[in-house]
Amino acid sequence: MVMATTTSTAAHTSLASVTLEVADLEAARRFYTAFGVDTYISLRASEAPSTGFRGFTLALTVAGPATVDGFVADAVDAGATVLKPAAKSLWGYGGVVQAPDGTIWKIATSAKKDSGPATREVDEVVLLLGVEDVKATKQFYVGRGLTVAKSFGGKYAEFASGQSSSVKLALYKRRALAKDLGVTDDGTGSHHVILGSTAGTFTDPDGFIWQPVA
Repeated sequence: MVMATTTSTAAHTSLASVTLEVADLEAARRFYTAFGVDTYISLRASEAPSTGFRGFTLALTVAGPATVDGFVADAVDAGATVLKPAAKSLWGYGGVVQAPDGTIWKIATSAKKDSGPATREVDEVVLLLGVEDVKATKQFYVGRGLTVAKSFGGKYAEFASGQSSSVKLALYKRRALAKDLGVTDDGTGSHHVILGSTAGTFTDPDGFIWQPVA
């Protein structure tokens, strides 16, 4: 998960799609439909070996605590495992679940109190990649034509969203991300996520694969 390879170069690229690789395609489709996030991701079958932390999470930002609770409950009812129960924090309210296929999802809000009833609306979806060197990986992506929207030194970087994707791309320190999700940072094998590119095929410094959108 740490070697970088490049098979082509491009003047500009952006995140166009997120595809999760799963062992049981039909089961994953049922889960993500019940969870309510099937419109944000694609799925494809893969038996590639993988152990431990896969190095990324998909984060949902919603309006309030009741909506967080609703998404967590739907995920659990559909077969997810709770890694961190929904609770108040310094930054708001949130919880973490792991889908049956192994993908980790964080559902959170900056609001500590509800201003209205729970909804099924998602304000923002972020694909957070856990990387060893945020600055180096940020520069790698800038070299690929991505535009930095936010950056906090070597701790966090966020890229401007492409018009073709409803998912935002961000970088976080791998160890810090694992700690935030309630898991250890050990992991080997496939990340089981493919990033859809508006340009060519390439692999970033932490082994995350980009492929052209079909």
